[in-house]
Amino acid sequence: MAKELPTSRLARGTKLGAVVAGNVLRAQKTRRSMRGRSEEVRARMAEESTIRATEQMVMVLGTMKGVAMKLGQILSVLDLDIVPPAHRERFQHRLAVLRDSAPQVSFETMCEVVEQDFGRPAAELFAEFEPEPIAAASIGQVYRARLHDGRAVAVKVQYPGIDAAVRADLKNLAMFRRILATAMPWVTPAVLDELRLHLESELDYVTEAATQRQIADLYADHPFIVVPASMPELSSTRVLVSEYFPGRSFTQIRELPAAERNRVGEIIYRFYVGSLYNFGEFCGDPHPGNILLGEDGRVAFLDFGLYNRMSSDDVRFELTCIRAAAEDRADDLRQLMIDRGIIDSPEEVSAEECLEYCLSAIEWALLDEELTITPELASGAAVLAIDPRATEYAGMKQQSLPPEHLFSRRADFMTFGVLGQLESTNNWHRIAREWIYGDAPVTELGKAHQAWLAQRPAPRPTTAGARKKSGKRRSKA
Repeated sequence: MAKELPTSRLARGTKLGAVVAGNVLRAQKTRRSMRGRSEEVRARMAEESTIRATEQMVMVLGTMKGVAMKLGQILSVLDLDIVPPAHRERFQHRLAVLRDSAPQVSFETMCEVVEQDFGRPAAELFAEFEPEPIAAASIGQVYRARLHDGRAVAVKVQYPGIDAAVRADLKNLAMFRRILATAMPWVTPAVLDELRLHLESELDYVTEAATQRQIADLYADHPFIVVPASMPELSSTRVLVSEYFPGRSFTQIRELPAAERNRVGEIIYRFYVGSLYNFGEFCGDPHPGNILLGEDGRVAFLDFGLYNRMSSDDVRFELTCIRAAAEDRADDLRQLMIDRGIIDSPEEVSAEECLEYCLSAIEWALLDEELTITPELASGAAVLAIDPRATEYAGMKQQSLPPEHLFSRRADFMTFGVLGQLESTNNWHRIAREWIYGDAPVTELGKAHQAWLAQRPAPRPTTAGARKKSGKRRSKA
């Protein structure tokens, strides 16, 4: 059993507590290293060739509606402040092309999808069906409607023909790997493989409806997290009906006072990251568009086309590695990864490189102090960790990461990006210690969450709706 991380690991002021390995670090030095990564990314983005290459990428992706929309959605979590001001307007324009590439489809056409899937007029299914969409997904649009029993519902409808278009895109995606790698080197083969699996999963609304219902049951009566229950009996391959949750959008949440944003940030962190360690499962698609703040203070989470479950052995392994990284036990961390088969070329990876690579992803959650996550901080950490042009961690980037761990790391990065857009401040480490070390919660939200856990059993949802993983396939990190 790993020793507990000293409470003064990254103490107030400048001096850090002694860690298990006997090192003494400085909080300010750690902060500078994190900012330094962002500065390096900005310098790299200044390369004119990188900016120009996005034009070619957009030309290719401009005709790949589902793929382009999803890639644009992923990129939108990264902050454009990493791009130098001289290039920012051009880069914003090109990303806007990706984000706005969803088809323009009339309500009448979308309504036909509903009627075709159910074989009945929409008026028989819904007492009211508002024609203006309230949200856009990567492969469809969301409408507000009312059932004949008076319940307000959200109806997600796929664009007609999008399933065939996406599958055709995915077959051709391998042809464009080189173009993507030139324009955006951090879009690695592993990212594209994950994107392919993600989009294929998102096409199946029947499975998503079942998954969403299970997660809604899992979080039933939670004090601050809500997952609107889906209605599988009213859902089909191309139509997903769920409870309508009225709330403020992420854009509106960003305008709230700091204290309220900090509270929402903690809830986001607990749901997207903490769920893995509480229940062995997590949503693989953290995104601002999937978050709503209710009038009662609860935060609703939407969109479960990509939902992952991890074995208890894999969860324990992740926690063991996190503790080793937190305690600066570089040799132990490296050996753990060698024994697991993640590092299959030990001669290429030093213990220090292994530790630094892990810290580049999770250091923000190991700082035992108040930390405001800025967009620049989140984007710099995410891009540098996966940009193959960076000389840092070159050995680690050549190692194989099992899909289950690749998905959880992606969820961490995307959550980091969402919190960066919110500019939320918390002692993230004190929250994380609940699952890293089993510490008692120190925040009011944490205490409420623990009380909820204590008064209910913690059943695992059935495997229906989850993507199965063999653990044998590996992707380059």
